[in-house]
Amino acid sequence: MKHKTTHKENLSALSRVEGQVRGIQNMVEKEKYCIDIVNQIHAVVNALYRVSEKILTKHIEGCVAETFKRRGRQEKDKKINELMSVIKRLHKIR
Repeated sequence: MKHKTTHKENLSALSRVEGQVRGIQNMVEKEKYCIDIVNQIHAVVNALYRVSEKILTKHIEGCVAETFKRRGRQEKDKKINELMSVIKRLHKIR
C-alpha cells in the first residue's frame, strides 16, 4: 500500500514539474528576465532530483533489500554495482 502512495506522490510531483517546464517555455517565449528563467530551471532540476531520490530509496528498500535477503553473491554484486553507477550519475548532476 505504501508503494502505491509513493507512486501517486511521484506522479503528482512530476505533473507539477511538467507545469513548471511549460511555465519556463512561456517565460522564454515572452522574453522574460534571464535570471528569472534560470531560477525556474534550477527549481525544476531540484524537483526532479527529489523525485529521483524517492524512487531510488524505494528501489533500495524493495528490490535491493529483497536481493540481499534471497539471492546469491553474484546478484548482490550486480545490485551494488547498479547502485554505485546511479549514485555516481546523481552526484554529477548535483
